Amino acid sequence: MAGRRGAASAASRVFLVLLTAVVAVGAVVALVLVFEAQRAVRAEAERVTQALAEAIAGTDAVSQALPDGDASARLQPYAERVMDETGVDFITIMTPDGIRVTHRDRDEIGKHYLGTIPTEPEALTEEFAGTLGPSVRTIVPVAADGRLVGWVSVGVTVDSIASTLVRRLPVAIAIALAVVAAGFVGALMAGRITKRVTGDLPAGSVRDAVSSYESVRTLGEALRAQTHEHGNRMHTAVALLELGRTDEAIEILTETSRQSQALVDQVTARRDGDPTVGALLLGKAAQARERGIEWLVAVDPAAPRSTLVPVDAVSVVGNLIDNALDAAASGDEPRWVRVELSPAPGGALLIVVADSGAGIPDEIAERVWQHGFSTKPADAEGRGVGLALVKSIVEDAGGSIEASASPTAFRVVLPGRRA
Repeated sequence: MAGRRGAASAASRVFLVLLTAVVAVGAVVALVLVFEAQRAVRAEAERVTQALAEAIAGTDAVSQALPDGDASARLQPYAERVMDETGVDFITIMTPDGIRVTHRDRDEIGKHYLGTIPTEPEALTEEFAGTLGPSVRTIVPVAADGRLVGWVSVGVTVDSIASTLVRRLPVAIAIALAVVAAGFVGALMAGRITKRVTGDLPAGSVRDAVSSYESVRTLGEALRAQTHEHGNRMHTAVALLELGRTDEAIEILTETSRQSQALVDQVTARRDGDPTVGALLLGKAAQARERGIEWLVAVDPAAPRSTLVPVDAVSVVGNLIDNALDAAASGDEPRWVRVELSPAPGGALLIVVADSGAGIPDEIAERVWQHGFSTKPADAEGRGVGLALVKSIVEDAGGSIEASASPTAFRVVLPGRRA
């Protein structure tokens, strides 16, 4: 419970965690935008090449010139002019068997087309490595009088697609930076709000403060119930004495002593027990009787003392018992709560708190450990803190906690304190 000097404050941790999350989200946003831009640029290249190839193939000048022996002289200037105007990397017009009539590199005219020529007169878009390198290209048939007279292939190289993508990257980066900037502002505000509540306390000290509050709360409830019960019995005994019914007064006082002594004997028989937890069990017994719940305690004398400080030990046991009492009280008869303390393998301490309640539904079995989650009414005190705090304390101490059904039981294993 000592202050953790040099540890980062809770507010700083909140800020750093949120900032890290924001940067991660910004990076993901940037990657998604780049991927989407790449996909969009490629899809645009496919649309442009297909539309241009179909337009050229449907031109009368092309369909009429291809059957002539001097088609290259007529179509090469036309292809070069269209390439300059549209910005595509190549327009290759060829004969039905794939012999080039036009090409960006005039030396390639007369050679066979590098790419897939469909077996049927239909359009085909593909990526292929030709004389200009890898490119996205669309080949379209040219028909005249219902017969195939040639092909038109229009392509954009992968390098051109990449350069187009590079021009769009600043937009993606700007959006990602805007997301990070907005997240930074949010993280800064969250850190300041946290600092107003926790000051410069380290995160561990905040947890300790919550644990201390929970310990005081559960002990206070137990002592209140015990005081109330003893007060009622004493008032009854005094009234009986005033009425001269001495035997009945002695019987009430004796029964009160006997019930308390049975539990005291179990607690004090433990050779290395925690007196704070023992006092808690005594107080919770009165609280259980006050709520009409059968209280069952089994304390093994050989059960070791855990490594937890008293405040944390009371938080763990007290919160588990409080939850068990609430569950049992809302369930059907018979209503009971059972607490067991026994040795576990390796010199550890086993704590089992079971109840007769309805149990934990499977759909929320994992959520009960989350901070802020609770099956209690929204205005219940300490709503959603108990089990989350218990899990944090137990795991920080190197222990484990698990829940089971039929009946509902929480099993906590804590390292035992060496003698």
